[in-house]
Amino acid sequence: QVQLVESGGGLVQAGDSLRLSCAASGRSISTAVMGWFRQAPGKEREFVAGSWSGTMTSYAGSVKGRFTISRDNAKNTVTLQMKSLKPEDTAIYYCATAPGRGKKYDYWGQGTQVTVSS
Repeated sequence: QVQLVESGGGLVQAGDSLRLSCAASGRSISTAVMGWFRQAPGKEREFVAGSWSGTMTSYAGSVKGRFTISRDNAKNTVTLQMKSLKPEDTAIYYCATAPGRGKKYDYWGQGTQVTVSS
């Protein structure tokens, strides 16, 4: 059974940085697609960042240049480094995994709350 456990959320002020981690078990992230999504109150879940094929990454336009996704294959962990946080970044952040490029994300973490105050 694949499990994803996020950590690192919290309450910060605008302009601050925060680092989210996602520990995976049951699937090696070295060959999987890993993604971060978020859902703000009253809004649909949206894509934030993705990582595949070791070094390939993709970002939503709203976070490009501020967020960085990275992976540690040895620790089977994916990290989302967030800088210059804005109040509009406030959301529950979810880690997800897909078995390969072009496949649907089939496992999701429970989410971690990120709140950015102005």
